[in-house]
Amino acid sequence: MVQIGEKFPKFEMKNQNGELISSDTLKGSKYIIYFYPRDNTPTCTTEACDFRDNLELFNQLNTKVFGVSGDSEKKHFNFSNKLELNFDLLVDEDYELSKALGVYQLKKSFGKESMGIVRTTFVVDEEGKLIHQIDKVKVKTQIEELKNFLEE
Repeated sequence: MVQIGEKFPKFEMKNQNGELISSDTLKGSKYIIYFYPRDNTPTCTTEACDFRDNLELFNQLNTKVFGVSGDSEKKHFNFSNKLELNFDLLVDEDYELSKALGVYQLKKSFGKESMGIVRTTFVVDEEGKLIHQIDKVKVKTQIEELKNFLEE
């Protein structure tokens, strides 16, 4: 687990279009990287649309946005197209980054236990350091919390 003020783990992942996005290419940029369980589920759809609808605000705050799940490039492509997303979804099929950040955990859903991504959001500064983290994200209040943090 990364603590606030520490370096965010290095990563290199494909986006929904098969292009490589890496922590090295993001040096010098502030970014939000949010982890969500699965494409095309109700809460994940709401969360993606919230980021889409508020992307201009994040652009004004010089902050890029990336969504990450264990879904395939093809699923991300279809999800992104369907919702007309204006930011990249990154493929973490082997859960390498999710595990490094401790967001791939045992979860209970409808009485069943399974491993999966726990909804978590990170803000990384221009030097690649973690500056904010939201655990157990509440989708309804997340955008406002991020906005308040970034405007400080």
